[in-house]
Parts: sequence; C-alpha cells; structure tokens
Amino acid sequence: MEDVPAVLALYDQAVEWLVASGRSGQWGTDAWSEKPELRARVRRFAESGGMRVAENEGAVVGAMWLGPAPPFIPSVEEPELFLSALVIDRRCAGLGVGQALLDHARAEAVERGIGLLRLQCWAGGDQGLVRYYERAGFVQTGRRKSNFQDGWEGAILSQRLHHSGDRSSCPA
Repeated sequence: MEDVPAVLALYDQAVEWLVASGRSGQWGTDAWSEKPELRARVRRFAESGGMRVAENEGAVVGAMWLGPAPPFIPSVEEPELFLSALVIDRRCAGLGVGQALLDHARAEAVERGIGLLRLQCWAGGDQGLVRYYERAGFVQTGRRKSNFQDGWEGAILSQRLHHSGDRSSCPA
C-alpha cells in the first residue's frame, strides 16, 4: 500500500507523455491521481497482493499487476496469469525496466506451474504498444472494444511459457 502514491505518479507521468506524443487515446488526458475511480483501481491492485514494483535506489520506477483475467476478457480453458497493468517511469524508458517486469511475470507464472501469460493493451494509434509486446514474445490472439474511453480498442496478447523441466522445449 505504501507504493500506491508512487505508482499513481507513474501513471500521471505516463498520461502526460502520451498526451504530448499524440496518444491520448490510450489512457485519456486526465491524471490518474485526480480521478477517484483510477486511484481506487491502483489501491485495489495493491490490496489484492498482485501488484509488483520495480525499484532503483529505493524509488519506484515501474509497476505491474498480476492476477486472474478480468471478467470482460474472453476466458481460456487452462490456467493462466494475466498482466492487467504495466507502467514504467518515462525517465527509465529504454533501460529494460519493462523487460525486467515481464521477465518477473514469466518467472512467477512458471513458478506457479502456469504455462500461459496473457494481457490486454491499447491497440490504437500507431500500434506501438502492440509491437512492444510482440517484440517481447507475445502473440496477438484477439481484439475487444472497451467502454474505458470512447473508441478504445484493445489487443489481447498471449505468451506460452516453458517450465525448466519441460523437455519438449529442448531441441532433439
């Protein structure tokens, strides 16, 4: 819970950057810290036990939330871990913070015996966010419209994970 203000500041910073770069369709134009429903969402992430943060010298530089898929995401017929949120300090862009958090999500899923990691991300604009996750090894498996913001469309992406003891992933 003590990380909630720092995570809200990351979202505020991200919204400011998205608006300045012409991508207000992702999270809108208002700071998350100014919207009660978004403050409550981050508090729920923390209270659920699924929020993970990345720190550098004691400062929160990234955060994600792992847990079950939200009810509006089409279900799958196997155990999965769902990445519902990922936000990075813009000052750390390109330094591997996002990759480190994704690596942690993969490792946590494998540790739990789960072979599928899924997420939903904004599929608007120049598709840059979708391409980011595809470069990280995810495959687009669906799309869905949302009422988060007028015209918001999301891509659902999946990644199969291999357990270290799974010999089927080793070359013959």
